[in-house]
Amino acid sequence: MEYNKQRTMLIAVLLIIMWSCCYSHAQLSSDFYKESCPSLFYAVRREVQRAVTRERRMAASLLRLFFHDCFVNGCDGSILLDDTSSSMGEKTAGPNNNSVRGFDVVDKIKSRVERLCPGVVSCADILAIIARDSVLLLDGPGWSVKLGRRDSTTASFTTANSGVIPPPTSTLDNLINRFRAQGLSSRDMVALSGAHTIGQARCVTFRDRIYNESNNIELSFALSRQRSCSAASGSSDNNEATLDIHSPGRFDLNYYRQLLNHRGLLTSDQVLYSGGSTDSLVVSYSRSLNAFYRDFVRGMVKMGDIKPLTGSSAETSKEEKKTLVRTPRKVERSAHVFIRDLRFIPIRSLVSGNSLPRENRRFHN
Repeated sequence: MEYNKQRTMLIAVLLIIMWSCCYSHAQLSSDFYKESCPSLFYAVRREVQRAVTRERRMAASLLRLFFHDCFVNGCDGSILLDDTSSSMGEKTAGPNNNSVRGFDVVDKIKSRVERLCPGVVSCADILAIIARDSVLLLDGPGWSVKLGRRDSTTASFTTANSGVIPPPTSTLDNLINRFRAQGLSSRDMVALSGAHTIGQARCVTFRDRIYNESNNIELSFALSRQRSCSAASGSSDNNEATLDIHSPGRFDLNYYRQLLNHRGLLTSDQVLYSGGSTDSLVVSYSRSLNAFYRDFVRGMVKMGDIKPLTGSSAETSKEEKKTLVRTPRKVERSAHVFIRDLRFIPIRSLVSGNSLPRENRRFHN
């Protein structure tokens, strides 16, 4: 009798937990701001385009901001919070310090959105939209971004430093475990790693690989990278190299093809193709752009679902997220939410607004 009672209570608790997770995700919708801020996507798109036109690398930086935000206590915008006299933000944590960038671009976008729709759109949602638009601008896939997140009022320097963000020296097992802890599969991990088809890395992050991993790196590639990255720590520490030596300015599958030739710049890149369980995925993505795009989009949508703050669990910031202290402003909306099917958008699809096609990547509206 006592056993049955305990079993019933355990099932009830599990159901509550499952319902809470599902309800949290169910509050996210691709048309969340349809009535409250109808010009949101156009406004964000134009600012991202301006930033990437000025510096093509910025697309990779903005995409990375979203990843580093979501992996620390969920996609809550906390990475944007500055230090205060009483609390440290996440910007100076090991994985972020001298690494993540683009905060000024986010500030400009937030300011423009605030002029259009004061106190309505969260910084967390802006990061999600920016990530999608950055991929599109470099000829990558489009997808509908689920929205409705609210902003955290606190950052977590300790969590950001705890290893939840995999370092560039990660083993394959560490990568798999770090992504699994966020509810992401090995397939998601390999597909999302394809974001390294754009962007750059500093010498300090790949020095050990180009000098000490001779059994798993093409010699000519290692020598070419050694020209701007000395073996000893010093003046070359911050010298940068492209992650994809073949086509660093396009969101394509050449990242995976470089791995097949043992030309992955970071250790955490090459371990994806080094005789382990993810080799077949790398081969698949190296051969099929559609397969890569499909799984990358699925991974981005799943990553955007990591522990979102919704409803009244946090706030929507009216001001840019300069400090840990801000004035909340809630937005009333219908309790009914219609969630659209979030699928890879085919190249020839003709849609607008939140669902952006690749042929519309120049944003002529």
